[in-house]
Amino acid sequence: MISYAPLWRTMEKKGITTYTLRNKGDLYNISGSTIRRLKAGEFVSTNTLDSLCKILHCTLPDIVEYVDE
Repeated sequence: MISYAPLWRTMEKKGITTYTLRNKGDLYNISGSTIRRLKAGEFVSTNTLDSLCKILHCTLPDIVEYVDE
């Protein structure tokens, strides 16, 4: 299972809120519904993950991790 727990830790460490993410996300197609899916641990596209890395200036392990069920 994919977990977005690292995303929330990275955002907290960088002082970025979901509000900021949504506003910057307009440039990268990060919508409110995408943020809702992330919070619920639901599927998001690889394009979304790429955009999050660009917005947060980080790499994939900083926003997702695999958790064995």
